[in-house]
Amino acid sequence: MSSALLSPIRLRNGVVARNRVWLAPLTNGQSAVDGVCSPEEQRWLERRAEGGFGAIETCAAYVSEDGKGFDGQMGVWGDHQLPRLRELAAGIARTGALGLVQLYHGGVRSPSRLTGRQPWSASSFTEDRPEFEVPRAADERDIEAAIAAFEQAAVRAAAAGFHGVELHGAHGYLLAQFLSSAMNQRTDDWGGAFVNRARLIRTIARRVRAATPAEFVLGVRISPENFGYSRGIDLDESLQLAAWLAEDGVDFLHVSLWDVFKNTAKRPDQHPIPLFRAALPVEVPLVVAGNIWTVADAEATLARGADIVALGKAAVLNPDWPRRAADPAFVPERGPLTPAQLHELAISDPFVTYLRRFKTIVRDA
Repeated sequence: MSSALLSPIRLRNGVVARNRVWLAPLTNGQSAVDGVCSPEEQRWLERRAEGGFGAIETCAAYVSEDGKGFDGQMGVWGDHQLPRLRELAAGIARTGALGLVQLYHGGVRSPSRLTGRQPWSASSFTEDRPEFEVPRAADERDIEAAIAAFEQAAVRAAAAGFHGVELHGAHGYLLAQFLSSAMNQRTDDWGGAFVNRARLIRTIARRVRAATPAEFVLGVRISPENFGYSRGIDLDESLQLAAWLAEDGVDFLHVSLWDVFKNTAKRPDQHPIPLFRAALPVEVPLVVAGNIWTVADAEATLARGADIVALGKAAVLNPDWPRRAADPAFVPERGPLTPAQLHELAISDPFVTYLRRFKTIVRDA
């Protein structure tokens, strides 16, 4: 096994993660209707921290009431959420892992059934999906309110005792909607040329950096190009965004690849990891996620140029993945497992229900 995989890594601001195997941010549907972190969500995350992950990223946590995108989603928009956030942060920190809150606004993907209001986005547009609600185009008040909400959520996360935050700029949510040439048809300072479409995520990054202590970690997650709900995302623009975010003071960049073994769509003869590593200063670590299961997968990802790997489904089924990685005989569980078996891995019934969409994860008893 590569000695690098389980070795410490220093982030740009000097904070050290104990290893290079992180828990990816995963939707789990375990928290309360008002966004308060539940004991079940806390236990799910603490169990992975106890299993040796270098950093624990929460699910996408919504920063304002109009940004909620999922049932059972954790929130960081109100002070009523602080007591449980403090408990979660302390529980993660006790294990030696870094605790990071992923900050999120769903934009067009914040349905009215959850928010009680029409979703909004960079522009008004339509998609051919049964559940799609046409968003209204944001006005300046919406944009400034979103910037303030991300900033205040980061301050709240710092007050709760977390080590840092990650801005969710991937997967077609609000920040990615502004980045998108398909979803953002604005003609003002927030649209048009990519420098304008990137203005929202960059402004938020700079505001969060200025509002939090130097030792508070700031990361950003992005999609490199079109996939799934990410539309209008261009590889070269994403590489430019990586360089800009480094200028704006981020401490790491997290690129969501879905499959780390595939080359880029725009340049089929090139892999995205070396491209993004070259776009970033050496002091800004590159975190990569996407279908990483085995130690060999993780080592190959580092060998391509990533500094850190983030595990999703593999971490669901293998809460002790980092602790077991040094064992040459370690073969990660791939599932499917029964609900009872998942309960033993600190996964509650609501999370099991969510995971049923993945046939390789859950099977009936």
